[in-house]
Amino acid sequence: MVLELLGEVSKGFLFAFATLLPILNPAATAPIFLGLTEGASDATRAALARRIARNMVALLLGSMVVGSYLLDVFGISLPIVRVGGGLIVASMAWRLLNVSHATLDSRTELTEGFTPDMARRQAFYPLTFPVSCGPGSIAAAITVGVALADNRITVSLAHIGGGTLALLSIGVILYLAFRYAQRLLKPLGDAGTLIFLRLSAFILLCLGIQIVWDGVSELLGNLLNGAVPNR
Repeated sequence: MVLELLGEVSKGFLFAFATLLPILNPAATAPIFLGLTEGASDATRAALARRIARNMVALLLGSMVVGSYLLDVFGISLPIVRVGGGLIVASMAWRLLNVSHATLDSRTELTEGFTPDMARRQAFYPLTFPVSCGPGSIAAAITVGVALADNRITVSLAHIGGGTLALLSIGVILYLAFRYAQRLLKPLGDAGTLIFLRLSAFILLCLGIQIVWDGVSELLGNLLNGAVPNR
């Protein structure tokens, strides 16, 4: 019985880990994190990385366990979540694409202005949502929660336990990627880092537009078929 439950926990872990890690992709979002925290000290960035990882785990765990029920309560469909979240992602990416490279004097100003209190206010929006954990991740977490559900309560709990362990593992990976992002990009130099940030912002813009398009396409498909959007 115990071995069977451990096997179900492992199944839940592997399924959630393999599904959510590629979508979250901490290595790809780490440069965006650097761009949005321009001027922050190492200590502030470390604190932000911890908060973002913690927020991400809590947000996706809540989405995995009760996300589908909450959407039903508020009458919100997943396509609408994709459209709204995609617009936010695209707007953040556009801002990053148009930001000017900071000079030494402006960097000093930013360092003085990026206080720990300001960092705490930005830890959830926009750094956790939608940059680190966007609507695609939330939709995937809701899907994972539905897939892990089972008629047998013990098996269902084992699956959710495995999914929770997977989220905690991804949280550690996200923290390490953000905490040491500057060191990882240091070999590129200032010019290389700027180019990499611009490319990452452009990819993020394309991703936001893709999310919006997926949501709009599903809404239009439902409209043409005369169906109500799935919730």
